[in-house]
Amino acid sequence: MIGSGGDDPIRSQDPLDRGRFPVDEWRLTEAHYSSADLGVTETLFAVGNGYLGMRGNVEEGREAHAHGTFINGFHETWPIRHAEEAFGFARVGQTIVNVPDNKTMKLYVDDEPMLLSVADLESYERSLDFRDGVLHRDIVWRTPGGKRVRVTSTRMVSFTNRHLAIMTIEVTMLDDEAPVVISSQTLNRQDGRDEYHVRSAAMGTGTDPRKAEAFETRVLEPQQHWCSDTRIALGYRCANSGMTLAVGVDHAIETANPYTAHISADEDTGKMVYRVQARPGQPIKIIKTVSYHTSRGIPVRELVDRTRRTLDRVLASGTEPEYVAQRRWLDDFWDRTDVVIEGQPALQQAIRWNLFQIAQATARAEQSGVPAKGVTGSGYGGHYFWDTEIYVLPFLTYTSPKMARGALRFRYNMLDAGRRRAQDLAQSGALFPWRTVNGEEASAYYAAGTAQYHIDADISYALCKYVQVTGDEDFMWREGIDILVETARMWADLGFWREDGDGSRSFHIHGVTGPDEYTTVVNDNLFTNVMARFNLEKAAWTVNHMKTDMPEAYRRVVARLEIHASELREWVAAAKAMAIPYDPVTGINPQDAQFLDREVWDLKHTPEDKRPLMLHYHPLVIYRFQVLKQADVVLALFLQGDHFSLDQKRADFQYYDPITTGDSTLSGVVQSIIAAEVGYRDLALRYFHSSLFVDLADLHGNATDGVHVASTGGVWNALVYGFGGMRDYDGVFTFDPRLPESWSALRFSLTLRGTRVAVDLTAEEMTFTVVEAGPTSVEVAVQGRRVRLVEGPPIVVQLNGQGPLIEGRLALQTGERRPDGSLITASVPQATTPRRLRAV
Repeated sequence: MIGSGGDDPIRSQDPLDRGRFPVDEWRLTEAHYSSADLGVTETLFAVGNGYLGMRGNVEEGREAHAHGTFINGFHETWPIRHAEEAFGFARVGQTIVNVPDNKTMKLYVDDEPMLLSVADLESYERSLDFRDGVLHRDIVWRTPGGKRVRVTSTRMVSFTNRHLAIMTIEVTMLDDEAPVVISSQTLNRQDGRDEYHVRSAAMGTGTDPRKAEAFETRVLEPQQHWCSDTRIALGYRCANSGMTLAVGVDHAIETANPYTAHISADEDTGKMVYRVQARPGQPIKIIKTVSYHTSRGIPVRELVDRTRRTLDRVLASGTEPEYVAQRRWLDDFWDRTDVVIEGQPALQQAIRWNLFQIAQATARAEQSGVPAKGVTGSGYGGHYFWDTEIYVLPFLTYTSPKMARGALRFRYNMLDAGRRRAQDLAQSGALFPWRTVNGEEASAYYAAGTAQYHIDADISYALCKYVQVTGDEDFMWREGIDILVETARMWADLGFWREDGDGSRSFHIHGVTGPDEYTTVVNDNLFTNVMARFNLEKAAWTVNHMKTDMPEAYRRVVARLEIHASELREWVAAAKAMAIPYDPVTGINPQDAQFLDREVWDLKHTPEDKRPLMLHYHPLVIYRFQVLKQADVVLALFLQGDHFSLDQKRADFQYYDPITTGDSTLSGVVQSIIAAEVGYRDLALRYFHSSLFVDLADLHGNATDGVHVASTGGVWNALVYGFGGMRDYDGVFTFDPRLPESWSALRFSLTLRGTRVAVDLTAEEMTFTVVEAGPTSVEVAVQGRRVRLVEGPPIVVQLNGQGPLIEGRLALQTGERRPDGSLITASVPQATTPRRLRAV
């Protein structure tokens, strides 16, 4: 891996096969078909809007790695069976449900099916356009009988109507006439098998915790089904969770050819079959309009009525206005969010694909969470993690504040469940679940799950950043304050005071797991402690600020949460006395109180077929070593960077980078940001490239399960915080850029307290242009010089260099001394076969 002294995982700066995936700054295009990587391309060409998502399965239904249509938050529950029970373990698992699929539109010419795996294709192109949000496909197929057929199709999930998807297929005989059959289908595949009884490759098997759990029994219980002349409706109820779903489908045909139509529906299938006597040059176009509605328990009949109303509106106005609205929405999105690197078209394409994925995961989530895979796959069971707050919400906060607010309200609505979870663990306040769909903890492995208490501070951090960047104090006064207070209470209760030898007192937090899941249940995890310190300080400051500036809101929150002045004093004292591990011998911040007591894992000499470690070594083996799944201390250096000097950041980065495996896609972007800050520019760029192509080049081997949404958000962080050099501590916006030498310019947009600013960065200068003024002017600082952003001509700031520059690569720091004076050594754990004993 990059930091371990091994080979760079990116064979070059552009790891894609450009013969198959040509460079296009605004589209991802597949120039020829291959079934070798179906799972990956199904993910890469998925379309969604944050509520509804459809994987990039082929219209013909075959072949497929994993058919998939998903709705954010629509899940089934199941009892977690622990091998050995204990009090407080998570009891109910939650898994996203693969809802009835409408992508299939099978084509037969002369009664021969078009199957891409065996088809004679004269031409093929499939593309996902980031400007119109439509998946396009254009094929010329020569049938087994030698007839040439042009087949074009489109698939769109609407950004403006969250319940709507529109698909089309157009078939034209080019030279000969032929009987053509198009079978448009609605298929309930909830049990993980397709209509040919092939088990989905995405369902959980083996020991990979990244996959969704397989259902053992039927999930979707049929409640209603019917069809009319052109419309099909199916309705279901989840067997255990009680969630309900309805799907309605409309069809229209446009053709000058004679045809007949037959429609049918049963409990798990709906079909509209068109039989056409096709003449050469006379196209046949089928328009399929689909609506999904879901609920936590509303009767299915009401949801069917909702789908009917959605379809009726589209029927009345036609589908064209929906495409126009889609393009308008995306034009506005790109105006706010686009990041441009001049003269780097391959990188530009990858950047826009990543940013487009954030839109597809969040645009219409609307007070639901952002699943780790968005709505592109079943990976991680459709769960929400702390990834959203740390990696995705910064992007939303600075570019799409309304979406950020919705994601935070989702956490606010989860607060009562967090209070219950805190009581389960004998804590005050609220403890948010590490992984969940419905607000209840769903992690069966507490050591790397529930023990990640830092999620409380992560949510509070994202909340405070949102309020500071947007100025939306009303959200803080009415709802956000409840999150801050209840999480601060949890930290104050979880930690404890210790009398030190010099008579002073320090505050400690034991028995927790930080972001690094290869080191669990430790004492004084540095990341946890610095983030808890932030949480405690901000909670106390905000309550006191309300008392002074918003007395009525203050009185309401004090009465609602029964806040006492003594609590605030305790929070301030605990934050001030928080134990922050530091070792004067090595000059670094240990990841936790016992971290340096362990032997170092020698990643450089670890075979590639043993990566990622979690799939090849028992957790206890990994836990005994200094080895990281993902950045832990380094993430703290970024999020709380104003508490660490540049020299301290450099020392910590140099120590931890060589022992960070990068087995998590959350790691590379943070390592890129800190590498850029402390001077390792080449390393920063390599980490950025690896993060940029995580899914596009399937660098972690599991893009089949869905997009790594946190990584896509991290790409924006690496660009703006890393190379753009932005920091935003306590609502103060500063810039100290680190533009790579190979880039001539970097451009991005930010929305600061209602003011939209275009930022242009070159090696010599940084330019700010106010595109849209907010209610108040905004001030930033560039390399220590204050700049007030106002309407008018662009504001140009000359730069004094681009920070320090360090050449070379990092290596393991073995031979260093532990605090007790012993040497730090490195090895690779492996079983050895004992020699056969010589017979006596």
